[in-house]
Amino acid sequence: MRKLQVIFRHRFGPLAVLAQILLTLSFITRVTLFIISWPNLELSFLRIISIFFIGLFYDIVVWSFFAIPVAFYCWLMKDSWYQKKWQQIPLFFLFFLITLILVLNVGGEIIFWGEFNVRYNFIAVDYLVYTTEVIGNIIESYNIPLIASAVVLATIAFLFLIRKKLTASQKMSMRFKKRTIFFFGFMMLPVAGYFLVNNRIKNSSSNNYVNELSGNGIYEFGSAFWHNEIEYEKFYATRNDTANFMLLRNMLQAPNATFSNDPLSIEREIKNDSPEHHWNVILISVESFSGDYLKRFGNKENITPYLDSLIPHGLWFDQFYASGTRTVRGLEALSMAIPPTPGQSIVRRPDNDDMFTMGSVLRAKGYDVHYIYGGNSFFDNMGKFFSNSGYTVLDERDIPDSFVHLTTAWGADDEASFDYTLQQCDKSFHNGRPFFNHIMTVSNHRPYVYPEGRIDIDPKYQSIQGAVKYTDYAINKFIKDAQKKAWFNNTLFVIVSDHCSKSAGKTDLPVNRYHIPCLIYAPQLIKPAVEKRLVSQIDLAPTVLGLLNLNYTSRFFGYDVYNMTPGNERAFISTYQDMGYIKQGELVILSPQKKIKMFKPDFITGINVQTPNSTALINEAIAWYQGASFQYKTGRYKSVKPVVEKSKLMITN
Repeated sequence: MRKLQVIFRHRFGPLAVLAQILLTLSFITRVTLFIISWPNLELSFLRIISIFFIGLFYDIVVWSFFAIPVAFYCWLMKDSWYQKKWQQIPLFFLFFLITLILVLNVGGEIIFWGEFNVRYNFIAVDYLVYTTEVIGNIIESYNIPLIASAVVLATIAFLFLIRKKLTASQKMSMRFKKRTIFFFGFMMLPVAGYFLVNNRIKNSSSNNYVNELSGNGIYEFGSAFWHNEIEYEKFYATRNDTANFMLLRNMLQAPNATFSNDPLSIEREIKNDSPEHHWNVILISVESFSGDYLKRFGNKENITPYLDSLIPHGLWFDQFYASGTRTVRGLEALSMAIPPTPGQSIVRRPDNDDMFTMGSVLRAKGYDVHYIYGGNSFFDNMGKFFSNSGYTVLDERDIPDSFVHLTTAWGADDEASFDYTLQQCDKSFHNGRPFFNHIMTVSNHRPYVYPEGRIDIDPKYQSIQGAVKYTDYAINKFIKDAQKKAWFNNTLFVIVSDHCSKSAGKTDLPVNRYHIPCLIYAPQLIKPAVEKRLVSQIDLAPTVLGLLNLNYTSRFFGYDVYNMTPGNERAFISTYQDMGYIKQGELVILSPQKKIKMFKPDFITGINVQTPNSTALINEAIAWYQGASFQYKTGRYKSVKPVVEKSKLMITN
């Protein structure tokens, strides 16, 4: 006991005080969760020991992170000040803030465990995004004044109990040189914890409850924040992988497809009887472009006059649905043709190098492949993802100043991006190479400003209608300029939205909030038509490659719509947590805690009416989503890299 008291009297004694507080609260949390989970635990004496000892290890790692500001204080405060009574004020204030966070965490972990039966994960991180809804729910569900009072009182009680231990360090002096050595010696702990520790160390059991109890909620929160992913197998309804892939391979079967022998893969050879068309492709993904902006879908504001006029002259998709509600989710669907996986888009995840993409397929065919963005491609990890997955990334830093009419926080105006794209197309054409240029527009963002004199809505009003109409204008100008080029008649122009401008509705996953426009325009190559079948955003890449009649090894989950078995039409919609599957006028929603619900969606109002579950549709939904997660996690969605034939480097019709 006396030795412990000596620790508290050390100049860095407050670190030991903090350890006592944090380890005590973590122990209380673990014991409480242990009791709650007792009926689900498969225990032995060694399992119980491992829960608390592995848990202690994570608790110490978390302590080392929380102790950093305390260590700084003890290091930098010189003796003549540190030994004054007034210094107790900032020290106690610092401990009050840290202890308040730790006490709040105890309640938060218990509530979260009660709902999800796990420590914090990406769902908890996701709550930071939807603060309005979450705070509103908390206010409605709990007695906030009572809880706040209890938390503050508990914090004050802890500080009262440790007050003497906290001030005991004032009696000890330590020269700055010795304090520096001690400080940097301590800092090795959080550094080692950050670089050498991960949240998989706790997974020593086949029982998930045991593994979760062995962890630390705060550490798990940090891990989820950095990794941005929810493990599908742990939180969603699952089926046998072999059964899933048997179903997937059956649904993806096409006349020109031959599957590999791996039963846990959708890899297949696409081979056509007629020659390939090495047509150029320009894919314009338009920011936040809802279907209801178009006159075609009832809009009366005349904000998309050019695109409305283009519909009779191109291949128009009437029932085309976005996969998600953010740009990165749209870019994931358009480039990788994969259903959304729970959590963050693959575009923003750490392990997303060398993904199988539309760009990687066309690059292997000898195409110049560019991702062109009017803003800084560092945003949303776009630059890293595309540059490592078959594309050359060009952004606002590459666009000549002479092309730029206006810049905002989002980047250069759309005209600048389009003019720069024309320059890249000319360069590829003069080098005798076909090209694929994927452009991401930026103008339909707050503050909704654009160059003056382009449209009949003054930019000073900063309206979303003006931004949409300006983008329509810029696309019109771009295609009119392209018509003067020698490569125009050999080019597919694909115009599609990344997602809708609004995603919220009165019900979960309102289908109308995912309805987006999609048009393929190539007057010399594609016969105009209106495609009325249900089409998913992930179907666009394989459909375009199908129009090119390309032979390639596919790992896409999307359909080539014109080689699809009738009746297999479906679409995917999602938030970070809810995975939706639309087929035959029904909507299956897979949610955390392995919840499954089915609805009859109204495609106009977005209202969902719950219906009895259909085993067949539920099995299909699970197969798609679990299969996508499996392919990504096991590395089966990495790029296929065939040798590029020299003959494919030249443009052919």
